[in-house]
Amino acid sequence: MNQDSASVATDSTTTFLGELSLNSFLSEDFLTMSFRIAVIIAIAFPLILLLRGWAKRFFSKRYATHYGMLAGKIVFYVGLTILLITVLGELGISLAPLLGAAGILGVALGFASQTSVSNIISGFFLIAEQPFKVDDIITVGSNSGFVLSIDMLSVKMRTFDNRYVRIPNEMIIKTEVINNTKFPIRRFNCSVSVAYKEDIARVREILVDIAEKNQYCLSEPAPLIIFDAFGSSSIDLLLLVWAPKDEYILLKNSINEEVKARFDKEGIEIPFPHVSLYSGSASDPIPVEISEIRKIPEKDNTSD
Repeated sequence: MNQDSASVATDSTTTFLGELSLNSFLSEDFLTMSFRIAVIIAIAFPLILLLRGWAKRFFSKRYATHYGMLAGKIVFYVGLTILLITVLGELGISLAPLLGAAGILGVALGFASQTSVSNIISGFFLIAEQPFKVDDIITVGSNSGFVLSIDMLSVKMRTFDNRYVRIPNEMIIKTEVINNTKFPIRRFNCSVSVAYKEDIARVREILVDIAEKNQYCLSEPAPLIIFDAFGSSSIDLLLLVWAPKDEYILLKNSINEEVKARFDKEGIEIPFPHVSLYSGSASDPIPVEISEIRKIPEKDNTSD
C-alpha cells in the first residue's frame, strides 16, 4: 500500500514538473523574449556582414588589401561580440560574473600562450612597417610564393607549385624576407660564357642586339654587359636586362633561348668545362699518340 502511494506521488510530481516546464516555454513572456531575440539576430547578423564588406572594400581601396582584410575581421568579431552581449541581456543573464571569469581566464591564457602574444605583437609591426602586401611575391627561407593574407598570428602564402604555407609573424620579423615584387621593374642577370678565342667586342654587339630586339626587355634602364671573370675554360660575361615585374619570368626564358640560338647562328662557341695539359709551352699541348696494342703470346708451359 505504501509503495503504491509512493509511486502515485512520484508520477504526480513528474507530471507537474513537465506541465510547469511546458507552461514556462509556452508562456507569453518567453514567446515575446524569443521573438525579440530572433528579430535582433535576423537584423544584426546581416548588418554585421554588410559592415564587414564595406570596411574591407573601403580600406582596400584607400590603403592596401591587407588593411581591408584586417578591418573586415575587426568589424566582424566586434559585431558578433556586441550581438552576443545583447542576446545575453535579453535572456536576463548577468555579464558581471562572466566578465570576471573572462578576466581570470585571460590572465591564465596570457601566461600559457606567450608565443601567440609574440606573434600578435609581430603582426602589428608587419602591418605598420608594410614590408610586403597581399599578392606580392616574397621569399622567406626556402619558400617563395604569393602572399594570401597578413593576419595577426601568421602570414599565409601560396607557393608556385600550389602549396599552402603558414609562417608565424614572429619568424618573419626575425628572418630575412625578400620582396620580389616591391618595385615595378626587376633586373635579370643573364650569365653568358664564351670561349677564349672569341672576339669580346663582337660578342658584346650580339648581346646588345638580342636585348634590344627582345619584346620584354626595357630600353630604360638600358641593357648592360659586364666582363665578369676569366673562368677556368671560358670568359664569363653578365648580360643585365630589365623587365616589368609581371613579365620577369617571360624575359628570363626568352632571353636565354635567344642567346643560345643567336650564338649558334653566329658561330660563337659556348664552351663546356675541360682540362688541357701543357708541357711548359703556352700553346703546344703534350702530344699524345694511341698506338696499336700488341697482345703478348702466352707462354707454353707444356713439356715433351
